[in-house]
Amino acid sequence: MIQSMTGYGKAELNLKNANFTIEVRSLNSKQIDVSVKMSSIYRDKEIEIRNLLSEKLKRGKIELSIWKESSVSNAKYTLNTELIKEYFQQIEGISNSLNLNSKDIMPSLLKMPEVLTKGEEKSDENQWVEIAKGIDIAIENTLQFRLDEGKKLEEDIILRINELTALLIEIAPFSKGRIEKVKKSLSDKLAEIDTKNIDENRFEQELIYYLEKQDITEEQVRLDAHLNYFILTMKTDFPNGKKLGFIGQEIGREINTIGSKSSDAGMQKIVVQMKDELEKIKEQLLNIL
Repeated sequence: MIQSMTGYGKAELNLKNANFTIEVRSLNSKQIDVSVKMSSIYRDKEIEIRNLLSEKLKRGKIELSIWKESSVSNAKYTLNTELIKEYFQQIEGISNSLNLNSKDIMPSLLKMPEVLTKGEEKSDENQWVEIAKGIDIAIENTLQFRLDEGKKLEEDIILRINELTALLIEIAPFSKGRIEKVKKSLSDKLAEIDTKNIDENRFEQELIYYLEKQDITEEQVRLDAHLNYFILTMKTDFPNGKKLGFIGQEIGREINTIGSKSSDAGMQKIVVQMKDELEKIKEQLLNIL
C-alpha cells in the first residue's frame, strides 16, 4: 500500500466565545518541512504541534493554519493617561499662542497615536483542549486524503509496471535472434579474410567473449526481478516511497544496459517505450510517502 504526500484536512470548531477553522495542507518534499500559522497566544504550543505533525505525517511540506473568529474579545484596552496629558498640554500651548479655542478636544486626543493600548490576550487552556482535538481531526482527514490519492497513484503505477513486463516479454524473441545474426555476420566477415595466421584457440576465446558482451539474458532476468520486487514493495506498509525510488533506479540501469547492447531497430523501439514508461513512474514516485 502506498500513501501520497499530497493531502488536505480541515476541522471547524464552534466554541462558546469563538469559532476556529483548522487546516492542514501537505505537498511532496524530500524531507519533513513543517510550518505553523496561528495566533501568538498559542506560540508555546508550537513545538508540540510540530512534533505531532512530524510523527503523524512523516514526510512532506506541511502547513497547519489555525484561524480564529471571535464573538467576544477577552482583550482589555487601557488609556495612556500620561500621554493624553502630554498631548493636551502641547495642543493647549499651540492654541494659546494662536488665540484658538482648545475646548472639546477630547475626541481628537483619543485618536492620537498610542493613546489607547490593547492588553495582551491570554490563552484559555480549556479552549486549547478543544483546539487540540480539532488539530487531530484535521490531521486524520489529511491522512485519509493521502490514502485516497495513494490508491490512484498505485493503480497508475501498477499499469505501467505491467506494461514494462509486457515489453520485456516482447524483447525475448529479438534477444535470441540477434545472437544468431551476430554469429552469421562474423562468419561472413571472416570468410573474406586470410585466416591462416590466426590462432584458433585465441580466436574462439575472443569470439565467446564478444558474444557474451552482446547477450542480454542477465539484464532480462534482473529486470524481471526488479519489476516483481517493485510490486511487492508497493504492498508493504508506508513510508516506502524512497525504497521504490531506489528500485526504480535499478530498473532504469537494466533498461539502459539493454539499450546500449541493442543493434536491432525493433528492439531499440521497445527500449524507447520502456524508458518512456519508467519516466512516468519516476514522476509519480516523487509524490509517494
